[in-house]
Amino acid sequence: MKRTIYNLLTYGSQLILWPTKFFSKKMKHFVKGRQKVFKTLKEHLAETDKTIWFHCASLGEFEQGLPIMEALKREMPTFKIVVTFFSPSGYEVKKHTPIADIVTYLPYDTIVNAQKFLKIVHPSMAFFVKYDFWPNYLFELKKQQIPSYLISGLFRKNQAFFKPHGGFMRNALRCFDHIFVQNEASKKLLNSIRINNVTISGDTRFDRVSHQIEVDNTLDFMEKFKGNSLCIVCGSTWPEDEAVLLPFINSETGKKVKFVIAPHSINTEKIETLVKKFDAKIALYSQIEKYPLSEASILMIDTIGLLSKIYSYADIAYVGGAMGTTGLHNILEPATFGIPVVIGKNFEKFPEAIKLQDLAGLYSIENEEDCKNVLEKLVTNQKFREQTGMIAGHYINSNTGATQIILNYLKKSIEVKN
Repeated sequence: MKRTIYNLLTYGSQLILWPTKFFSKKMKHFVKGRQKVFKTLKEHLAETDKTIWFHCASLGEFEQGLPIMEALKREMPTFKIVVTFFSPSGYEVKKHTPIADIVTYLPYDTIVNAQKFLKIVHPSMAFFVKYDFWPNYLFELKKQQIPSYLISGLFRKNQAFFKPHGGFMRNALRCFDHIFVQNEASKKLLNSIRINNVTISGDTRFDRVSHQIEVDNTLDFMEKFKGNSLCIVCGSTWPEDEAVLLPFINSETGKKVKFVIAPHSINTEKIETLVKKFDAKIALYSQIEKYPLSEASILMIDTIGLLSKIYSYADIAYVGGAMGTTGLHNILEPATFGIPVVIGKNFEKFPEAIKLQDLAGLYSIENEEDCKNVLEKLVTNQKFREQTGMIAGHYINSNTGATQIILNYLKKSIEVKN
């Protein structure tokens, strides 16, 4: 009965979402992108191809899945990697990623779509990253005896799985052959609903970001912009973050501190509005050839794909998302470079931030005054800044290894089946 209701709601949501493409660019991608999925898959996959399927909700989950994709690509080079996204913000950024052979949206979670998708892709194994569980796909994977795994899973007691009315979603969760979770609390929650095929592997993002320090992060424009100044990088900021940062940044105008601001949204109009709020000399990344970077106090990054490398030039990082309710962005990217991390106040759903705060490698702010006090101390007290950064870097180094734990399990599982 509950599955019937779920399916009716899924079909109904498609009708509701269809007209939204006329009012939102993001929803236009969301709706229209799904119309050509099966055609794309048929064009790029043959019945004889061997495939591995990864599903990611968005960009953050892709980064978590990437270490496993890379490992399986090395171990099973004859297999094609198929990556699906739920969100346009993930698909649009990673649709040309070299790690995957095919990247598409995930078709709506209907029984017909699940059957059709699996018939074309015919994966040897399937991976869902962190969350974004789609019952019809999971039920069909189980029915067709295709091994499915959840990686970097993270569970909270207020989720439907752990409520009396959550039987339908619990049944979907039981379809996974194995679940790899980030922490002990998640394992205990799953055990409480008699799901015991669980391994604590940790978060694969630690493996992902730890490799960033090994690559060439040189950016000529950052060399020219930073010079000998102290640099604060404000990454993935939302309006709520920018509102508390603005007074401090304006107060530092003309001093030996430079700021890089990389807004989450690179909407031209919004960036133009934001630029007008600052008193300092600002250079836009898209126009850096027109501006003497050494004279600018603020560099506005109005493009995507550079933030990971830019963090390597930071002395302090502010990571956005937690001042509002949109969700904290990746704090591990700056932490891997051994720099202090500052975030907003709403991060209770992010265990990595809670832990790093407990270790004193991260500081949370609630308002403009907090922002001023924390950033001023980090700017003026070199010993405090370096000690905080050292804690952050050590936190990354001591939590790597999730990828190898998952890979070891998969190797044993494959050996047993063979």
